Amino acid sequence: MADTSAGIPGADLLNAAENIANSVSDVTMRHFRTGFDVESKADESPVTIADKSTEAALRKAINERFPDHGILGEEYGAENLDRDYVWIIDPIDGTKSFISGVPLFGTLLGVLKNGVPVAGVIRMAGLDETFVGGKGMGSRMNGTVIETRKGVSLKDAFISINELPTFLKDEPDVVARLMAAARYPRPTNDCYPYAQLAAGWIDGVVDFDLQPYDYLPLVGVIEGAGGIITDWAGKPLSMDSDGRVVAAATPELHEELLKVIAR
Repeated sequence: MADTSAGIPGADLLNAAENIANSVSDVTMRHFRTGFDVESKADESPVTIADKSTEAALRKAINERFPDHGILGEEYGAENLDRDYVWIIDPIDGTKSFISGVPLFGTLLGVLKNGVPVAGVIRMAGLDETFVGGKGMGSRMNGTVIETRKGVSLKDAFISINELPTFLKDEPDVVARLMAAARYPRPTNDCYPYAQLAAGWIDGVVDFDLQPYDYLPLVGVIEGAGGIITDWAGKPLSMDSDGRVVAAATPELHEELLKVIAR
């Protein structure tokens, strides 16, 4: 089937993504802090009925509204990735948090146009917070405009270092430099630090070993709020990025972080 929707305005896509992400929260939350089985995937990461049912609901909603679009999801893979528009799904980013009753898991939903992220949603169902954004369209949290914090240099910055155990194992020198360079380095996990960055509560996030469904939905939220998000070489994020991500509130802080990472 040919893609016949190449002219959708960005604001319409963003609103659709927000509505779709919000619409599946009840599917996710009906399993939260209840008894459910936990399976292990091939990479030994956990998966639950909540991951699978949330992604199934998202795919159904996308296909009903945009039948010409492609989809890439963590649990059910890829379909029609050759289309002009491709939706990116992480149904529960933070499955370990979900399993352990911690409400800092999120549903990530992004839209690519010709391979470029144009809209993104971080839906924190356990907190009832929705962060949405797109480059040139601004970002908002539960309908209120948000922006990244300005004028903070690395020596005064709050920096989230995501997935610290893996980070320490594979990139201990980078961790050591970040810990020494930032005033407030904090070990964190999953997607919520990116929402905090977009809202102006922290100043940067450095991440490691991500998949496209982990990072592509974040791009619109960060860029819409005035921030910068790239790979560790400073290149735009794409399907082919290597999973190493750095995000910052300003171009100046982003450059500082890149220098610390590369040193």
